[in-house]
Amino acid sequence: MRNKSILEELIATLPKEPVPARSVVIGAHWTAVCSRSCGLATTVQSDKPHDHETFVRDAGHLHEKTAQELAEYALSDNTLEAGVGIAAINSLLNVDERDAVEINASEVLMTRGAGKDVALVGHFPFIPRLRMATRNLWVIEQHPASDEHPAVSAREFIPRADVVALTGSALINHTLDDLLALCRPDALVLVLGPTTPLSPVLFRHGAGIIAGSRIVDETAVLQAISQGANFRQVTGVRLLAFTRPGP
Repeated sequence: MRNKSILEELIATLPKEPVPARSVVIGAHWTAVCSRSCGLATTVQSDKPHDHETFVRDAGHLHEKTAQELAEYALSDNTLEAGVGIAAINSLLNVDERDAVEINASEVLMTRGAGKDVALVGHFPFIPRLRMATRNLWVIEQHPASDEHPAVSAREFIPRADVVALTGSALINHTLDDLLALCRPDALVLVLGPTTPLSPVLFRHGAGIIAGSRIVDETAVLQAISQGANFRQVTGVRLLAFTRPGP
């Protein structure tokens, strides 16, 4: 019997009692689903302009579904739908903030990666600052810039890294399980970004630190992302980090 994927485990932990999806917004950069709370995920669109083959099932009626029904969209190969699914999962999670540290993940990475070999999957605005602090920084991206590496190079660099930082958005294209499997047992592994589910499920799959977001002003967030805001322009969000319990 095969092991469950991270997404399958996350979905299995959600409340069984149906929770209505109060609102769904798919913005240019961020997708939000509001149910028990409000959850975020990166909006990942097709590379093809005006791709009529990529559409969201039941668009215009998503708010009529339960959040659990939307959470199943996370398993879709359609990245727009998968983003809705991750946001729905995040909206349903019961997060105990007593064990959290309110901190930007970039600061955690800057401290723990100083002088070390670091592999970073995903493009983040703090990369130039992090590059100055580390011994080696290998940035791995689907669409790499000149000083970054393509996604296929993950197999080369991740096993060499003392610290590995993986974007939670890797759940959307279903690559997070494989990326975590490449990490050395002794490496410090972070899963970070607003898409990251703040769930112990990620600890069971090898993450040492998870750093994500919790929305505290739903109205402000929905207004911003519906108008095309990037994350720096979004207000009403707290950034939280959790460390895996134990030695």
